Amino acid sequence: MKKVAINFLALMTLGVISCTQSNRPDLTGQNLIPQPVEITATNQSFAIQENTKIFVQNELPEIQGVAKFLSDFLQPATGFALPVELASAEPTEGILFSINEADSQLGEEGYELNISENMVKITAAKPAGLFYAVQTLRQLLPASFESKTKQDGKYLLATGVIRDYPQYAFRGMMLDVARHFFTVDEVKKVIDMLAAYKLNVLHLHLSDDQGWRIEIKSWPNLTAHGGSTEVGGGEGGFYTQEQYSDIVRYAAERFIIVIPEIDMPGHTNAALASYAELNCDGKATELYTGIKVGFSSLCIKKEITYQFINDVVSELVALTPGPYFHIGGDESHATPIEEYIPFINRVQEIVKAHGKKVIGWDEIAHANLIENTFVQYWAKADNAKKGVEQGAQVILSPASKAYLDMQYDSTSTYGLHWAGYVEVDSAYVWSPETLVPGISRENILGVESPLWSETVSNIDEMEYLVFPRLLGHAEIGWSPVEKRNWEDYKLRLAAHGKRMEAQGVDFYRSATVPWSGTEEKK
Repeated sequence: MKKVAINFLALMTLGVISCTQSNRPDLTGQNLIPQPVEITATNQSFAIQENTKIFVQNELPEIQGVAKFLSDFLQPATGFALPVELASAEPTEGILFSINEADSQLGEEGYELNISENMVKITAAKPAGLFYAVQTLRQLLPASFESKTKQDGKYLLATGVIRDYPQYAFRGMMLDVARHFFTVDEVKKVIDMLAAYKLNVLHLHLSDDQGWRIEIKSWPNLTAHGGSTEVGGGEGGFYTQEQYSDIVRYAAERFIIVIPEIDMPGHTNAALASYAELNCDGKATELYTGIKVGFSSLCIKKEITYQFINDVVSELVALTPGPYFHIGGDESHATPIEEYIPFINRVQEIVKAHGKKVIGWDEIAHANLIENTFVQYWAKADNAKKGVEQGAQVILSPASKAYLDMQYDSTSTYGLHWAGYVEVDSAYVWSPETLVPGISRENILGVESPLWSETVSNIDEMEYLVFPRLLGHAEIGWSPVEKRNWEDYKLRLAAHGKRMEAQGVDFYRSATVPWSGTEEKK
């Protein structure tokens, strides 16, 4: 009888221990996107409390800005106004931001997030890494924190160490504001979502047949006339130079560079309608509100064309501190190839003279590419390979995988399907380094997800097409290939449904994802 009682007591004790362990916070069980390189869990928790302080080890404005970003993020949910203080010595409690340039593995954007019961120590070689660590920390907190409303309960972080860094230096999204115009506030919301998933590039498609969207003071009719409409005949719109600078500043605060694109020599009807002299016959075209492509071309043989391009590039470069300028170059069907090649050659030199690196869609590989020109593969792999043969690196935006304006399936409300239907799983299941035979890892600058706006006229429609596919592309650009697995990813993505809801994002609830999944994987 005594032996039975002892065995029963042992079983009860084991059950209590097992139950306790199963309820312990597990850092490796968090639903993080992108998936980090390394995670080690210690199964305790750090509590964010009213007396928690945020420390920085130096007064660099960028580091102060990251610390304030975290404080501002935490305040609505916790009600705590957590101060940011300069640490005279390394603290033993609180949240500490520090720079360690000697940690070469972390590179420009990597970080180490070390969470113990008393301290959260965030270390990076550069400020960008600190910012990306904060984005990971956000995902360790409940999705409800994203709603910016007071949350009851304890504010706990699972303990352990995350070491993380991106696979590709260039991870971006393109937003077409030419076919349909999007306001400054709408663009800022997109920037916030890019930052939350560690994307670092916003490519703005600022001109096309249907509209010119950026003020050029030396050519004012581009916006006065060329910016006055959009697809379907709406009123269009444009950014003043001050508004554009505000977008660039807002993005930079989130470690995102803006790449302006002025498409040429095709996709130029808005400019041709604004200035008669840019046409070979000297007659301005009519404004265009349809969605056909390939019918327009700047007059290649006129010198005024190159003065126009130089003026536009000059004004935009002055407003854009990032290293790149996008010249388009796609679907120039109205430009004979014998004129297209010298045009691209000359425009590359104009951009170079203004201190920027050229990016163009893959057709530009037919020209003689100068050093530091990048080819953006969207349609023809052979063009991308021609670019590589000339020493250019490639940005991968394959339409059949990365185009965010492709319909999910035949029942999708918005989007097109000329490159096929791209469901959420299909958008995720591909690898940059094996996509095109002959283009290997060292040939690739990174990945970009374009959203062409022929079929979307407001931010809700835009979000339907962009999310959740963009999250998968963010992981492709950041996480090691061995960490990427659809069966695991779809469970993590399911948890992010609640996070996107809290952020007010109108995402597509794909049937390939079990959206009923909880925040913690079971």
